[in-house]
Amino acid sequence: MVFNKRNIAAFLLSKFYLLSGKLNKIKKRADSGEFILSVYFHDPEKKLFESCVKWFLKKGYTFISTDDLLAIATGKQAFPAAGVVFTVDDGWRNNKENIAAVANRYKIPVTIFASTKPIATGEAYWWSYIAAANKKGLVNQSVPDLKKVKNEERQAIVDAVKEQLPLEREALTIEELQEISATPFVSIGSHTVTHPILVNCSDEQAGYEIKESKKILEGWLKKDIQHFAYPNGLYNEREIQFLKDSGYKTAYTTIPQYLTAGNLKDLYTLPRFDVLENVSLAENICRMTGAWFGKPSFNSKG
Repeated sequence: MVFNKRNIAAFLLSKFYLLSGKLNKIKKRADSGEFILSVYFHDPEKKLFESCVKWFLKKGYTFISTDDLLAIATGKQAFPAAGVVFTVDDGWRNNKENIAAVANRYKIPVTIFASTKPIATGEAYWWSYIAAANKKGLVNQSVPDLKKVKNEERQAIVDAVKEQLPLEREALTIEELQEISATPFVSIGSHTVTHPILVNCSDEQAGYEIKESKKILEGWLKKDIQHFAYPNGLYNEREIQFLKDSGYKTAYTTIPQYLTAGNLKDLYTLPRFDVLENVSLAENICRMTGAWFGKPSFNSKG
């Protein structure tokens, strides 16, 4: 945990939630089959990820895979009591030891949504170039700034920075992706080719990012890629149609809601609670269970 005023205050609030019995009430609702918890990570340290796994196991939650969730949504499996699904975005190189090894050790399923270009080329993720360039005064725009502009503009700035500021590999290699995909409890999904903000892309760009990433992953892994996560969770109806046309069966957002029988009817807008890498475990427990977001949030659909 980074010790700053925000994190200390959040830790104290989280400890209050833990001691107040709020999480016990959430667990009782989960036990009744009211909802499934959907949790996502990025590049956590092994200690953090393992602590999250152990906490859910200790509390009696059942881990389900993204394939299981699809089967539940389509009526092929029963809605579970106290179910939780773990997903991971981007395909960071540390995921091999910090995610895949832990998942296989504890025999819990996890899906890693990978962006293919950083894996194929060894280049860093685009936001790392911008963050590094900001520190050196090479660009004025921040990462949040570039998430709001047209994709062509963002890409031009990133490409210019790459020439001035080479960075080391951050993503898994193709061989590492193949290796962890071959293990019993790790599956791979798509997170586009270059991790653009899809809603800022042209039709041609968005279609390419969605379709080509599936094609590339299937070529590498010799497996059908059915699941997708939107970069930054942003999408519109165009993206959903591209996903359907490409043969994806589900897509995950970053909307912090529970997975209910109602919102499982819309398989291309599945919600997830996030785990942060610089806060306390107490806060992340509250985030993963929905306690951090106040009154339990349910999709109004269905």
